[in-house]
Amino acid sequence: MAAYAKKPRAELEEAKRALEEEFAQYKAKGLALNMARGKPAAAQLDLSMPMLDILGSSADLASADGDDCRNYGVLDGIGEAKALMAAMLDDEPHNVVVLGNASLSAMYDTLARCMAFGTLGSKPWGALGEVKWLCPVPGYDRHFGMTEAFGITMLNIPMNDEGPDMDAVEDLAGRDGAVKGIWCVPKYSNPEGTTYSDEVVRRLASMECAADDFRIFWDNAYCIHHLFGEAGGQDRLLDIGAACRAAQNPDRYFKFASTSKVTFPGAGISGVAASPANIAEMKGRMAFQTIGHDKLNQLRHVRFLRDAAGLAAHMEKHAAIIGPKFRLVCEKLEAGLAGTGCGAWKTPRGGYFVSFDAPEGTAKRIVALAREAGVVMTDAGATFPYGKDPLDSNIRIAPTLPPTDELETAMDVFVCCVKLATLEKLLA
Repeated sequence: MAAYAKKPRAELEEAKRALEEEFAQYKAKGLALNMARGKPAAAQLDLSMPMLDILGSSADLASADGDDCRNYGVLDGIGEAKALMAAMLDDEPHNVVVLGNASLSAMYDTLARCMAFGTLGSKPWGALGEVKWLCPVPGYDRHFGMTEAFGITMLNIPMNDEGPDMDAVEDLAGRDGAVKGIWCVPKYSNPEGTTYSDEVVRRLASMECAADDFRIFWDNAYCIHHLFGEAGGQDRLLDIGAACRAAQNPDRYFKFASTSKVTFPGAGISGVAASPANIAEMKGRMAFQTIGHDKLNQLRHVRFLRDAAGLAAHMEKHAAIIGPKFRLVCEKLEAGLAGTGCGAWKTPRGGYFVSFDAPEGTAKRIVALAREAGVVMTDAGATFPYGKDPLDSNIRIAPTLPPTDELETAMDVFVCCVKLATLEKLLA
């Protein structure tokens, strides 16, 4: 298919009329399809239903250390849950604290402690005149919402195929002491599916920072979320903890992960891994916040998932469900848009999203058209701080929740809207 920009105006006008007719047909169907968030499908949630029967009334409810999981105590999590989360966090169990159901809460609490108390003796960030944060873009809207909620100034960092632009990161972190941290989704990033290269990880760990208390918030949300199983290949990520220790910056990082998209998003477990000094300080602060998190849920997860091998086997089942959906999305984009100049996209090997870059100045229009036709997508701009995409280009596609037949229809609508918005811009 020839690129639209190279076609005569008369052909573009004819194509636009045909697309308007197609769009009207979709509107007439009264569709109600939702691809707004990266939620697991019902079939994925069904995989973990046996976990609910593991702790019956006659079950042994003691941890391996003999703690009664029905009662108070064990602030940092039962030992076997620490080992399970260590397998996800690529760390040692003694460097892990097991928390509640959401790693997002863990990140919020960690940031709040830095704002209120500082970290390892530094001045509380909230007492400073201004705090700045590095935000690789496109990125995760909830990360950006969190830093905005704390009044932190966010600075865009472009992403490339290796991860964040490290020249920009090193420049800003190296010369401005108000820059206190960076958001990272290092494996199968949200939304682009990028895995940071070894060089990027090492540069993050070793770079000179004007702020001694600079912190890397390493949200390894998709660390085991491979889309195509062993046969489809899996990305490898260098451990930021090991890289920071090698660079003599052992306290620079906090690693976060959870089972939210492994078992039940509303009833999983999460964990933080950090240096011994950071963990000790975290536990000291937490002692006034809670007596301990849900140990029955920790025990339930351990007995269901068991260990790293059990996690891998469970995630193969997830990949069998959602991998075909991602293939469908990319096939639809290829069949409908290849060669038109209407956008670009990547085929990820893991994670929960497909990142689509529409022609500049059309993303908001595409999302609005799709919504008009009954397909709800993530708002254009959501993948940038303050909801402001300077190019009005990036759109996050979330294929996991809809059944395959609905996803197929939704992608047909999306392709139609992309073409229509592009032609409107070319003919304006």
